Amino acid sequence: MRIDPAELEIFKSLFHSVAEEMGAALRRSAFSPNIKERRDYSCAVFDGAGRAIAMGDHMPVHLGSMPRSVEAAIQALKLEAGDVAMLNDPFAGGTHLPDITVVSPVFVRGVRGPLYYVANRAHHADVGGAQPASMGTSEEIYQEGFRIPPVKLFRKGEMVRDVVELLLANVRTPREREGDLKAQIASCRLGEQRLIEMATKYGWKKILKCQEALQNYSARLMEEALARIPNGTYRAVDYLDDDGSGSEPLPIAVTIEIRGRKAKVDFRGSAPQCRGNVNAVLAITESAVFYVFRCLLGEEVPACAGLMAPIAVSAPEGSIVNARPPAAVAAGNVETSQRIVDVLFRALAKALPEQIPAASSGTMSNLSFGGIDPRSGKPFTYYETIAGGMGARPTADGLSGVHTHMTNSLNTPVEVLETMYPVRVRRYSLRKGSGGRGKFKGGDGIVREIEFLCEVRGALLSDRKKIAPYGLAGGEPGKPGKATLTLPSGEVLDLPSKTSFTAPAGSVLRIETPGGGGFKGRE
Repeated sequence: MRIDPAELEIFKSLFHSVAEEMGAALRRSAFSPNIKERRDYSCAVFDGAGRAIAMGDHMPVHLGSMPRSVEAAIQALKLEAGDVAMLNDPFAGGTHLPDITVVSPVFVRGVRGPLYYVANRAHHADVGGAQPASMGTSEEIYQEGFRIPPVKLFRKGEMVRDVVELLLANVRTPREREGDLKAQIASCRLGEQRLIEMATKYGWKKILKCQEALQNYSARLMEEALARIPNGTYRAVDYLDDDGSGSEPLPIAVTIEIRGRKAKVDFRGSAPQCRGNVNAVLAITESAVFYVFRCLLGEEVPACAGLMAPIAVSAPEGSIVNARPPAAVAAGNVETSQRIVDVLFRALAKALPEQIPAASSGTMSNLSFGGIDPRSGKPFTYYETIAGGMGARPTADGLSGVHTHMTNSLNTPVEVLETMYPVRVRRYSLRKGSGGRGKFKGGDGIVREIEFLCEVRGALLSDRKKIAPYGLAGGEPGKPGKATLTLPSGEVLDLPSKTSFTAPAGSVLRIETPGGGGFKGRE
């Protein structure tokens, strides 16, 4: 059956609109500022074999790794009509424990088995563990929170209350967690409804042919993009500052081999998995590769599984980019994913020097804290990522104060932060002059000062404090990050990039995020 190009574009937009509407429903009904305000969630649609058909314009680190979660749910459970699966285990398709993924099958009359799956992933501001907000320093996964293999959250339309109670008994903020989970379920129900409406309107046989055509179309587009890259082998290495547990800088190495319309991406030479929590599971590494190569295409390309068909990814098992249990992984999702992107772009810059930007801030600058709110006497937990500078582009300056690459979240508005939590924002501004110099300047980072109005236990998971974001084509690197904690006594503590801390009431935390690298180019 020949697919009309106009019709193919219509179905691409229809599938994408389902993922986008799922995201809007999740955002509007969520309880936590992390999901409602920062939009730390992602939604996607998958076919009956678990292949991605469409992704919302959400978090790259979630979207490229979510197929592993859907695959794990399908393999572990027999999902029937009305069922909803839940998981967060990084070694069973997840990424890190705060990211809870919900997967629901979609059944259409006349078709045996699920015609689709809808899924979303949301970062929960606490899933238990040793540290409030579940994002502190750690040396094994058991310290990081409540670990959920693929289980049924709903069975035949009824919530499995025992599973929910087990989760809620192991977190510090159960009401917020239950509210966010229900928002995720509502999002999946809406996606299910929209896909059934599509199948009813157009007929499931026609839709199946169109979605297969979308997969083939996206694969061809990626092949054409690869064919425009000169044949060759391109290598690069970049480093994480440390693992937060006393290590030296940790290399992440990549070799990209381009041959015609195919690519091989090999991470041999990367550091072995380490004691700290910067270990990334394979889903994270695949997600970063998906993101980088998708950046070589236009924005209108279907974001589906076909994009990866011409690209082979290999990563040594037991390495920092393909960790084995019981490795700690909380920062692998947020920090190592960024460095994988940096090293991939650094390698591709040798092949496409007029297209690839300099390094962006290279860190999500994760801040988490919690304690007992004196206004209510109840526990609270908070998590956010803080923006930095974008790397300069070959034809333009980098943007300042933006989330880049594997994160696509927003900031928490000052008004929300001060209303919801016992803190006061003392300063929130651009970090002038932190972008690297060149013909085109790297974007500036952020300065954020937060005063704690009660005692808190907090944590920073960040990077690019020792090793600055690189410039390209002779451009200068961006300024590295910095963090200090000023105690009520006036003593100022210089905080490492990865640390857990206790701060008494009246303490002020100051975070300065890195700027992007500069791009000099030809005069």
